[in-house]
Amino acid sequence: MIRSGTRPVEAREQMLESLPVAERPRAALPWLLVASSVLLLVITLYLFFGAYLPARQRVTLLEAELKGLYAREAVLQSKVAQYEKASSSRDQRTSAIVAERDQLARRVDALERELAAARAPRRR
Repeated sequence: MIRSGTRPVEAREQMLESLPVAERPRAALPWLLVASSVLLLVITLYLFFGAYLPARQRVTLLEAELKGLYAREAVLQSKVAQYEKASSSRDQRTSAIVAERDQLARRVDALERELAAARAPRRR
């Protein structure tokens, strides 16, 4: 035992002469906890490398495909707009031609009536 009031050199000598301190007993590892931690690590690594990364790559590919489809849709929408405009123009021209034809048919009918009236024998 170290006595109080001793010089530092004497205190060191007393410590060297004292009985060795018993070593701490080793803590027993709970093997079930170690095994479950390793299993958790394996599952986490599998989910990250075996499932997450391929799924992320698939999502990237699908996004690129979707982007291409949107571009194709835009092209098709512009073609539809052009076709609708052309169709509308054709419809307008057709209705104008039909109206002109009907007008000419009425004019022909009127002229035929005039001709028939002119050819009819006049009675005096």
